[in-house]
Amino acid sequence: MLIDNNSHFEKSLNDYSFGKDKRITKAEDYKKTFSENNKYVGKYLIIWVRINNEKVLRLGIIASKKMHNKANKRNFAKRRIREIFRKLRPFLIKSFDLVIISRKSLLNSSEIEIKKELIDLLYKANVITVKNYNVLKDA
Repeated sequence: MLIDNNSHFEKSLNDYSFGKDKRITKAEDYKKTFSENNKYVGKYLIIWVRINNEKVLRLGIIASKKMHNKANKRNFAKRRIREIFRKLRPFLIKSFDLVIISRKSLLNSSEIEIKKELIDLLYKANVITVKNYNVLKDA
């Protein structure tokens, strides 16, 4: 069976993957993002934003012991944020570093509430265009 290279294996415009190149992995990158002091606070999340030169939207997620002592709860919070962000990624402007810090209230909230707050915070941070904001807000 021959597979045409141009069919389904081409990278689509809506790339929903979350590979290493789309993550903030180095401590110095976290420090640079925090030093920019662009912070947006919500009920469930805190977002720190920095413009990067790599033309790639990168994400770092923090769920500290201050949020919950149990590792499984912190991992659950990170998985939730990662999944919501993965679905929103195609609508976001590239060339930003985002650090999302989860808060304790995230564990008792629904995914819809978290998604709405994340969309609002990203809009305040100018990571979502007005057109995409209106599309996501109505969805």
